[in-house]
Amino acid sequence: MFPIRDENPQLMVPYVTYALIGINVLCWVFLQGFGSDPELMRSICQFGLIPADVFGSIDLAETRQQLVCPVGGQGRWATVLSSMFMHGGWMHIIGNMWFLWIFGDNVEDAMGRVRFAIFYLLCGLAAAGAQMLANPSSPVPMVGASGAIGGVMGAYVILYPRVHVHLFVFLGFYASTVAVPAMLMLGYWMAVQVFGGFSSIGATGGGVAFWAHIGGFAAGAILVWLFKNDRLLDAHPYHGWRQKRHSSRAWHRIDNRRR
Repeated sequence: MFPIRDENPQLMVPYVTYALIGINVLCWVFLQGFGSDPELMRSICQFGLIPADVFGSIDLAETRQQLVCPVGGQGRWATVLSSMFMHGGWMHIIGNMWFLWIFGDNVEDAMGRVRFAIFYLLCGLAAAGAQMLANPSSPVPMVGASGAIGGVMGAYVILYPRVHVHLFVFLGFYASTVAVPAMLMLGYWMAVQVFGGFSSIGATGGGVAFWAHIGGFAAGAILVWLFKNDRLLDAHPYHGWRQKRHSSRAWHRIDNRRR
């Protein structure tokens, strides 16, 4: 299942969401060479988060065969932040930016621009912390905005649980679209991350940073209570459990009223 759009109108121009997408794209172009080597591998090693390097907890004799990047145990804490703007491939960055595009604007609506920017970064830091705690001796670099975006999704499900999200569903020879409440779509996404996280315990190679997704989502669901602006949120027609009917019935009316 892949989200296509949500039935949630924007109440203000989401400049921070646009800026975050722009920064990620600029990093992809100028630091990662559009995903071509050697720029891609160099950027992942230089700016990616390597838990063993941060904590200095790697046993080179045991993990030499797993090393993708040079690891010196230098405690490069700055990579906790820089890794949030690096990606491992075209599908990685396109998928992450698409999720941020769909869910970021309405969370920014509910917080305001400055609060949302701080919230996003804190969720990214929480995601990185969760992944490092899950495997502090890992020599595998972690990159991607998905942990911070997981935080945005965690906030979204708290703020707009009943707003419908349109999904593209592909099952073999069957393809269709379906609209489901955000709490079901994002709840299913979170369940997949938890299952993947526990399945990955003990794994030594690369793969999906499930614990970063889990940590980011949980941080977002908690921090939203501190960062939401009740005045801005009260102006939004579909927040909380107040929605009495399917939002699509009023969607175009709201759009027309705000032109």
